[in-house]
Amino acid sequence: MPPIDAHTDTDSGPDTLDLRHSDELVELIAYDRPEAPVFRDPDLLDGLAGWGPVDTPAGAFQLVPVRIERDLRLVARWMNDPAVAAFWGLAGPDSASEDHLRTQLDGDGRSVPCLGVLDGVPMSYWEVYRADLDPLARYYPARPHDTGLHLLIGKVADRGRGLGTTLLRTVADLVLDHRPSCGRVVAEPDLRNTPCVAAFLGAGFRLTGEVDLPDKRVALMIRDRSLRDVL
Repeated sequence: MPPIDAHTDTDSGPDTLDLRHSDELVELIAYDRPEAPVFRDPDLLDGLAGWGPVDTPAGAFQLVPVRIERDLRLVARWMNDPAVAAFWGLAGPDSASEDHLRTQLDGDGRSVPCLGVLDGVPMSYWEVYRADLDPLARYYPARPHDTGLHLLIGKVADRGRGLGTTLLRTVADLVLDHRPSCGRVVAEPDLRNTPCVAAFLGAGFRLTGEVDLPDKRVALMIRDRSLRDVL
């Protein structure tokens, strides 16, 4: 999201109204009337941008594909939270987050970075990706159209109260509802990130094993279409 500067170069006397928007208000304004989605290649993630909002126990939720000019400031702020940086490794200047986002946005659509917007306010960052086309597929028995999820909850106040579990189940259901060729949703949270692993378990994912990736050891989590009404 681009910065908003309410200052001008004119003299600010006592009658001048200094308008300063909080980050929360700016975020709410930016998403109050979202623009029409930009549709990417529908063959890889079945038109994710058009999936639309769904009702959840926490409120109306929607995945909104990232736009650099609107969202970079917000994503970079979240990435610089020490609790997030410990697992995402994108702390630093905005350019670190921008490079990460552009790699996906300039690609073939196999990975789509999104903001999770809850009741009109962006509060989480997601990556929905084709796990079977990702380097991850070298490390587990991938199946065609396996769809992967990455997630971070942006605000500290939204963590530790079950919201991640609710939204993980919601997004997994969205994938299974809109991608009929996908038989399962996968994830590979860092094994050290026990709250994240617990959230996936609570959302109906099974822990199927531990996998050594080049830079970390992860928990391989799978939510099967055939078990979605059981777990």
